[in-house]
Amino acid sequence: MAETEHAPDPSAVLDALNATDSNGTEALNATVKFVASPEGTALAYGSLVFMALLPIFFGALRSVNCSKSKNASDMPETITSRDAARFPIIASCTLFGLYLFFKVFSQEYINMLLSVYFFGLGVLALSHTMSPLMSRIFPESFSNKQYQLLFTQGSEESKEEIVNYEFDTKNLVCLVISTVVGVWYLLKKHWIANNLFGLAFALNGVELLHLNNVSTGCILLGGLFVYDVFWVFGTNVMVTVARSFEAPIKLVFPQDLLERGLDASNFAMLGLGDIVIPGIFIALLLRFDVSLKKNSRTYFYSSFLAYIFGLGLTIFVMHTFKHAQPALLYLVPACVGFPVVVALVKGELTEMFRYEETPPEDTDSEVKEDSETEKKDQ
Repeated sequence: MAETEHAPDPSAVLDALNATDSNGTEALNATVKFVASPEGTALAYGSLVFMALLPIFFGALRSVNCSKSKNASDMPETITSRDAARFPIIASCTLFGLYLFFKVFSQEYINMLLSVYFFGLGVLALSHTMSPLMSRIFPESFSNKQYQLLFTQGSEESKEEIVNYEFDTKNLVCLVISTVVGVWYLLKKHWIANNLFGLAFALNGVELLHLNNVSTGCILLGGLFVYDVFWVFGTNVMVTVARSFEAPIKLVFPQDLLERGLDASNFAMLGLGDIVIPGIFIALLLRFDVSLKKNSRTYFYSSFLAYIFGLGLTIFVMHTFKHAQPALLYLVPACVGFPVVVALVKGELTEMFRYEETPPEDTDSEVKEDSETEKKDQ
């Protein structure tokens, strides 16, 4: 979580007032920062918590159906223990690389390239997020035509599929709406457009990134716990990148919304990593609940409440000490600790850590092997 703006130093204000610059008004405005009201601060923090909960809750629910899907576009990416161990190292290299880029090259040109890149990603992510909603909005009488985008390589005898994407009219409507939002973001960089893309990224991440077991989740969260603490408390790298990086990789909400309306500019922010990383662990626990076939969602709700507690504690500490806080410092112990305690009480700790998910690719290959065996037998 990034630090928000605070009250100005009185001596700096006095210097601005006494300045003999020909444009004294601008000198004062450049020095004196807006001080958020308690109501505005509470609204901003409350909105960030609410927005963070949406992709976790709905992404976890969609991940259950996603794990059973045979559609190539909906198949999840499974994270193994080896991937989890490497992730903090890769994330650190990426973060420090961005920091160096912003120090060496012009921030304006870097953000211009990133804006175009995230425009494409955001349109696709938002379109995928809206697709189930559109299916419910359109009436059954709606003429929903099917389309297929197919790219192949080679001749007919040795033809190889490169892209095989199936979509329908409803998907096209979602794509048009998402493109409009994308153009709005690209031209205005408005915080609402940023949040729409950010929520779509977070929901897709929770839905499509699957941990293969609880042990892998603990390795990933433990590694990123150290990563987050080091880069926030040990250096100014993460805070610098978060403030310089003009891309929808964070949720923002203005603290001066009550005073300035939609043109507000004094933002509190929450990184998407602080949503997606705990979110994929919470989604795993929901799928574990489903696998128990007890018509109960004990581990999902306990971890979901733990996330609310951890995020609330992060905001409290940040607001109290007026300093940026590594949210995973509070979220990881809460999201891992609460479900483990519940499992100990219920006597299901061993069963929780033995739970293993089979990647959909393996299931498909087994089906193909079975069908080929049947053909040979016939």
